[in-house]
Amino acid sequence: MSELFDAVDALVASRSPLPPPAERRRLRQAHALTLDEVAAALGVRRATVGGWESGKAEPRPPEREAYARLLKQLTQLYPAPQDTGAPQDEAAGPQTLTTQASAAQAQPPAGAPEATATAEAEKAPPTPPATAAAPAAVARPHAARAPQTSRRPGTKKAAPAGTPVSGDAYAHGPLLVLDADPERNVTGYGADGLILDVPAKSLPALVEWTLTEAQLGAERLHGSGKDADPLLVLTEAACERYGLPAVLSDSERLAGRLPEGHKAIRQLERAEWQLTKRGLGPWARIYRPAQGSRRQCVQLCIPSWRALDGRAWGHAAQLPPPELARVLGVYAARVMTPVGSTAVTGLQLMTALSPPTRASEPDENGRRHREHRPGSLGTEPVDPAPCEATDGHPVLAHLPRFHVRGPGERLFEEAYDWARDLTDAECMKRHLVGLDVNLAFGAAANGAVVGLATPPVHVTRPVFDAAVPGSWLVDLSHVDLSRVKVGKQWRDLDGALLPSPFTPTGERPTGPAWYATPTVAYAVELGYDITPLQAWVRRESGRFLDGWYKRLRDAYVATMADLGVAEKLSPQEFLEAMNGYKSRDPELGIVVDAVKMTVKGGIGKLQEKARGGGWKPGQAWPALARPTWRPDIRATVISRARINMHRKMLNLAVATGQYPVAVLSDCAVYAADGPSPLDVLPYGADGKTVPGSFRLGVSPGMVKHEGTQSVLWGADVLEQLGADGHVANLARYIKTGEVTAKDTGE
Repeated sequence: MSELFDAVDALVASRSPLPPPAERRRLRQAHALTLDEVAAALGVRRATVGGWESGKAEPRPPEREAYARLLKQLTQLYPAPQDTGAPQDEAAGPQTLTTQASAAQAQPPAGAPEATATAEAEKAPPTPPATAAAPAAVARPHAARAPQTSRRPGTKKAAPAGTPVSGDAYAHGPLLVLDADPERNVTGYGADGLILDVPAKSLPALVEWTLTEAQLGAERLHGSGKDADPLLVLTEAACERYGLPAVLSDSERLAGRLPEGHKAIRQLERAEWQLTKRGLGPWARIYRPAQGSRRQCVQLCIPSWRALDGRAWGHAAQLPPPELARVLGVYAARVMTPVGSTAVTGLQLMTALSPPTRASEPDENGRRHREHRPGSLGTEPVDPAPCEATDGHPVLAHLPRFHVRGPGERLFEEAYDWARDLTDAECMKRHLVGLDVNLAFGAAANGAVVGLATPPVHVTRPVFDAAVPGSWLVDLSHVDLSRVKVGKQWRDLDGALLPSPFTPTGERPTGPAWYATPTVAYAVELGYDITPLQAWVRRESGRFLDGWYKRLRDAYVATMADLGVAEKLSPQEFLEAMNGYKSRDPELGIVVDAVKMTVKGGIGKLQEKARGGGWKPGQAWPALARPTWRPDIRATVISRARINMHRKMLNLAVATGQYPVAVLSDCAVYAADGPSPLDVLPYGADGKTVPGSFRLGVSPGMVKHEGTQSVLWGADVLEQLGADGHVANLARYIKTGEVTAKDTGE
């Protein structure tokens, strides 16, 4: 009899009544639940729950009964609103929603004609916080759903968890990933499970629909900044649907764009849409000149055209559309909407968080105008000091064509690439352990005082001031690492086993050379007097990168926490949490890597070199027209990163007598008796280690385990790659142990 009862129960469960799909979505949003949370509770994929809410699929046993139970409980908590008699048509007419706040700050895209300053600043700006913090979660606050824009009868959309009120111009988030089915119907996938039907039949119509109906975009990150333009990511099928090639030809790939006469470009031109100077390529911006305060610009990202570099985005380009939308949506929510490569986005983030202008106070006629915003880099580029300029810069046009500048003519602040042979004592140990500093350049940017919007001033025989950013010509060859001040006490060390803190190669300086302020300040910290011969200093200065660091730091830490690696773990707990952390959620693992590359790439873009054919030394290249082309700021950050690394190594050497055998950028390798970082770092029972040295943890500036190899492996690599007195850098291979090419130092 019990078997019959079980069969009856199973039959009832298979037909458990469920509310309509739209009501399922409403109930989940009312309780502030995300698709991920519901999927985890039911043991299914988030896309499955999204399908249940969109009406494209129905749950089956055994999940159906549990899902019905969840919805029943939510119905008791959040009863359906009373019907007022007004029609509730899912296919309500499209609306164009533009908030006054976004209109007040509208601007044409980079490379597009700009509106006049007066037209932009006539309206007073809103008063949001100066800098928007990275959200701890991707879900937005709950409110009513937005209107349906699909033209397909009978289909529905799954709105994101916590869709903003209908008055929000960006109710559907910052971006959509577009995909087309065999019937040429286009579906847009957004953040948090959003699914939209896209009615546009051509590329110009798609741009128009995006700006008038799609409700895509993101709020500005600073009160004086600009809202982010909507981003459309096109799959191969979507490209073909809109008349674009699924992949670029060899000639198109080398040019980085489609030819000017391409059919899609002619369509855009006939519809009076324009492209920026980079044309219709992997990252394209389609716009019309701003009319008054209204901004009209849409970004395109085409992964099959190599828009998502595998070094930053891993296998993101191969993800299905919903998963790709999730990856880019998390990144957009925590960093910003991508505007190109992670390097380009990192650079743009600096301006988004510290805009160059603001609206002035009303004049006698009550009108506001655009004015310089203190603390920013301004709107005009600033020429570097001659020592800060890269080879070929116009300020060096007077030099002979093949002149090679030495340390006395050129500022050369770069990351470490140093290695030495193993000592006899180190050869007796069993392991080589790599320690990697988290977001080393981000941590170095935090608190960095840099020059702002005014040119550098040349000074002869200046008095060194560690508070003044600039470049200093000074002789540091007398600084002896065998005897230095550490914590205001003189300490004796084996200086030959440490790299010099003043050069990226770790070699001791031999005479006067140009250094950034942090490098010279460290020489003073080590207890040595210095006498600069010349300097290029910047009187107007500030901590321009603090907001940038905080945004990226919060994005990194929040995503690592989602992967199970939280702050304030004990050293052992941290190492256990880091073990296989990316496998817990590979999509968030991609976001972590993208955030790290945003930090490195953004700093690198501050000194973008000339690219492309036709350029000749002495001529300006496009990057020089940006206020953010600032090699002096890059030098300051890299100098601080290298000094921070040296300070950690120095403190560890003083406390334990351990010295690094190799250092590469943010990774240091030590010989140890055991394979764990805990065999290198002297943690006590209280969980504390040497002050000022390496500490295990997830926060920027703390370290993680990079990898462990045997000492025998290290000796073999040194013998295999050593030639002409060159010592191979073991930090380059410590992670996997694979030696794929000869170590050239590159």
